[in-house]
Amino acid sequence: MQVMPLERLDMRIEPGAWDYAESRRAEVDAFFAAQLQRNPSLWNGRILVLARHHLADGVLTGRYREADFASLLWWLRHDCPGEEKADERVCNAFSMAALRAADGAFLLGRMASWTANAGRIYFAAGTPDLSDLRPDGTVDLAGSVLRELGEETGLAPDEVEIAPGWTGVFAGSRIALMRELFSPLGADELVARIRAFLATEERPELEDVVVARGPDDVGEAMPPFIRTYLLACWEDERRKR
Repeated sequence: MQVMPLERLDMRIEPGAWDYAESRRAEVDAFFAAQLQRNPSLWNGRILVLARHHLADGVLTGRYREADFASLLWWLRHDCPGEEKADERVCNAFSMAALRAADGAFLLGRMASWTANAGRIYFAAGTPDLSDLRPDGTVDLAGSVLRELGEETGLAPDEVEIAPGWTGVFAGSRIALMRELFSPLGADELVARIRAFLATEERPELEDVVVARGPDDVGEAMPPFIRTYLLACWEDERRKR
């Protein structure tokens, strides 16, 4: 797993299907039908998967293809098969809002029971979908970060300061693209602000807010790429002191 600073993203959509998933259509459909039995709230919408990418001089260039959520969920739950094929280097590449309070603490959310990742702890994020496409075919991951932040926490873009650049966490077939967002509020005040928003939501995406101030706050409910990112941030800050 690698953590790398990125100056810029160049992400676009390209024509074509996710051939590997389509070749397993019957398996995907049967898997998703079983998932719906367990969680009827799952929605098989149209999403974007990264078909190919290239990193050079601090710029991550990538090309997405359209697929359905069922295919992505099947692929992730089966440990991302198909990667041994030279023409099938698909990744699940998504942007995340690495929200920080004025005192330096990170704020994450515990996913609600009705979501696909119930109980897991994430930064505000979402799988890229068709709403992230601009008319010129670029994929607006920066806009996705702010939209997901608003949907999950109630925070508006003018309530945070957006850091320049990105941090990429390259974890096999997952690429988490972190963008730090800074709130002028301290962690306790920010937690209260987000919890007040969650209380107004009929079906909030988050069950609660989680504060991470240091390595002791990193737990198994966080996916490995988030644990790696947090520890790398704190280590980098320790070195700069």
